[in-house]
Amino acid sequence: MPRYLIERNIPGAGDFSASDLRAIARKSRDVIRDMGPEIQWLESFVTGDHVFCLYVAPSEEMVREHALRGGFPADRICRVVAIIDPTTAEEPLTARL
Repeated sequence: MPRYLIERNIPGAGDFSASDLRAIARKSRDVIRDMGPEIQWLESFVTGDHVFCLYVAPSEEMVREHALRGGFPADRICRVVAIIDPTTAEEPLTARL
């Protein structure tokens, strides 16, 4: 199943309280529950003014639908074509998806 990296421009995201982040996570989880098992939220990285999220979904359209239903911005959605890490430098190539 394809993976997608979503960039969400959210000014001040890095200043959100634990309570704010919990509420956002609950909303995302509830929307996913309503949408069914085809879409999965793997994790998110919160920075100063952005949140970067990693999802598994059958299509970019489903990721956009999640954002729409949840009221989250999805400013940029990129399909992940490979995942590399330090072990990728070893033989044989260990890029994965």
